Amino acid sequence: MRIGDLSARTGASRRSLRYYEERGLLVSSRSPSGQRHYEDEHVQRVRLVQAFLAAGMSSGTIAEMVPCMAEPNEDRARQALEIMGRERARLSEAIDGLAAARDALDHLIEDNHAYLAGAAEDDS
Repeated sequence: MRIGDLSARTGASRRSLRYYEERGLLVSSRSPSGQRHYEDEHVQRVRLVQAFLAAGMSSGTIAEMVPCMAEPNEDRARQALEIMGRERARLSEAIDGLAAARDALDHLIEDNHAYLAGAAEDDS
């Protein structure tokens, strides 16, 4: 199938599919005229890449998992699990940082409310 067909079947834009190729996440064959050609298994690969992206993984990290996707076996499944565990820890750290920032902002909001309440009493 050609890039437009793969785009239609996966919902990924042609630009995204070209980007996936640039990053090594997807490999196509080429016709003599240079057109990209994909096989049915590329549909599943694109959907998997999209799922990893939606889970917050970078294309670089997903590229580490290409061997796991291309030729799955027990060792590669363990490698994928390690990579996903590392990514989960990174996301958890980011979430913790955002929660701390939200708590600090909540404190500043409370201080501002207290200031405004005091200012209103002074005006009365």
